[in-house]
Amino acid sequence: MSDCLQRFASSLVVSCQPVPEGPLDHPDQVVGFALAALASGGRGLRIEGIANLKAVRAATDAPIIGLIKRDLDTSPVRITPFLDDVIALADAGADIIAFDATDRVRPVSVADLCKAVHARGKLAMADISTIEEAKAAVALGVDVVGTTMAGYTGGPEPSEPDFPLLAAAVRLGRPVIAEGRIRVPEQAAEAIRLGAHGVVVGSAITRPEHITHWFADAIGAARAASAQPALAFDLGGTKTLVALVDGDRVIEARERTTDRHLDPDDWCDAIAELAAPWQGRYGAAGGAVTGVVHEGRWFALNPGTLPVSSNYPLADALAKRLGRPVVLHNDAQAAAWGEYRFGAGAGRDLLFVTVSTGIGGGAVIGGRLLVGRGGVAGSVGLTQETTDVPLETLASGRFLADAAAALGHSVDAPAVFAAVARGEAWASAVVDRSVEVVARLLQNLQLLFDPAVMVVGGGVGLADGYRARLEARLAHLPPHLKPEIRAAALGKSAGVIGAADLARRTL
Repeated sequence: MSDCLQRFASSLVVSCQPVPEGPLDHPDQVVGFALAALASGGRGLRIEGIANLKAVRAATDAPIIGLIKRDLDTSPVRITPFLDDVIALADAGADIIAFDATDRVRPVSVADLCKAVHARGKLAMADISTIEEAKAAVALGVDVVGTTMAGYTGGPEPSEPDFPLLAAAVRLGRPVIAEGRIRVPEQAAEAIRLGAHGVVVGSAITRPEHITHWFADAIGAARAASAQPALAFDLGGTKTLVALVDGDRVIEARERTTDRHLDPDDWCDAIAELAAPWQGRYGAAGGAVTGVVHEGRWFALNPGTLPVSSNYPLADALAKRLGRPVVLHNDAQAAAWGEYRFGAGAGRDLLFVTVSTGIGGGAVIGGRLLVGRGGVAGSVGLTQETTDVPLETLASGRFLADAAAALGHSVDAPAVFAAVARGEAWASAVVDRSVEVVARLLQNLQLLFDPAVMVVGGGVGLADGYRARLEARLAHLPPHLKPEIRAAALGKSAGVIGAADLARRTL
């Protein structure tokens, strides 16, 4: 590896490219940005334009990636399109010369640009947009590959870095510089973890105009979202609740029983019908549903809770009915977030466990709701007590009704608790069986996550005496292993309050 590349191995390269014709578009300003970047930990620079490059080279001997941008009528290629550009950059003091290496109509071939760079004794950097372009550039002998053009050769511009392209390019064996939409330190660190030789950051450091827009736009969106209540719904196996929500306050709510014999289209119609009187009164829209939602599609985790058609396009179906995008989460995850923001969690790390028709859960750790790769994070009801027996089968509201029926009592879960209140021993024994299972679950979750608070909700979890039985069952544990159990403070509104807040944050 050349000494030049070694100098910024696994380091930050700062792109000092002012907004063209902006107030900072002057060589003196570029030099100031460059020296400030190097003084603050940058190990290399990416400089555009001959005047800027000469001025920066006179001020530092740090490695410089040089380029020239041109707007051509005959080609979409902008970065160092001509052989004369290569010569000018080499003479101005660039150590590495970057050029567009995309597979598009171009005035000069990638091969000829690479040869010209090497003829001047400089390193050739191919700015590519696809792995095929990277492979072709490596075959031509470029010294460095940059992901600079990923997302900029057609179609809508992405918002995130192209990390899959970076990882694939690294496997080609040439040094790869990650560049493009890297705007926060966590993204730069991830690029290094994926094997990037260096990470170029530009707008997030040296374009105050862009940075100001990001902040102003975010503030404007938050202001607009908070100016109106949010519409939120909670679709579960027993009820469908639709509400107008302002912060932690349910302004109005409408509810109906979920008809399990219908299908998702009918349930979406019901939500739209319940929300119809509030048309025009809300901004963001969010939903909490039993099961799992991933990329806007809905799946059943346990069809016994609600028989959802597999892969149902719930986000699109609701957006068509409501006339706006809908942000979706699992119901227990949404409730966990509601309790964290406004309820029993009070901003502390928490695990939320709802014991209701089924059993679900959610986790908020370090201020972040855990959703998981496929959207199933916190689905504690499907963990297994014994082989192929989901835990919720042994402890949920359905379990209480089934256990009562096996003893000759054809009643639902609320009636079981009413029997407990009357002192009927069979009912107390049934509830204790549920408590035994849930207590073991809470004990195991405490060992896995060690949260500050364990919040228990749901119709069963909040029933009279249930939490007291849980605490009694766990009383023997030492303090550092014993969950701190709190009753869900938001009750049946936790899901809609959490979904509303998550929708505001997303929009």
